[in-house]
Amino acid sequence: MQFLPILAVLLAGIGLAVQPPTNAALARTSGSVLLAALISFIVGTLTLLALWAALDRTGPAAVKGAPAWAWLGGFYGAGFVAVMAFAAPRLGLATTLTMAIGSQLVAALVLDHFGLLGLRQVPISTTKLAGVALVFVGVLLVRR
Repeated sequence: MQFLPILAVLLAGIGLAVQPPTNAALARTSGSVLLAALISFIVGTLTLLALWAALDRTGPAAVKGAPAWAWLGGFYGAGFVAVMAFAAPRLGLATTLTMAIGSQLVAALVLDHFGLLGLRQVPISTTKLAGVALVFVGVLLVRR
């Protein structure tokens, strides 16, 4: 078992649960979801810059051969952060996150099945479909 990656994912999941209400507080205070998301990204960028400077320092030229779609990660992240800050206070955090997780799992099944975006091909199985269906049942239960 790989303890460190599992621990890292669990801690990142906690961070993702805390991020929407944190950004929503900024949005409420400022009156702007977009400003709140921007501040979140500035803080995140500065954090990553400090970590990169202290621990890594891989030259920016290393990414020059990346495919065009690989540059869109920040776009998806910005959309996610802004939408979560908008939706969490309106739908409730648990509902917002279970809906987001459900949609992520559907996308993950498709990406895995077809081996898209550089992933290895992992076929969809009945068991995986049942697991994702249970998440959507969870969305309905959490929403009630």
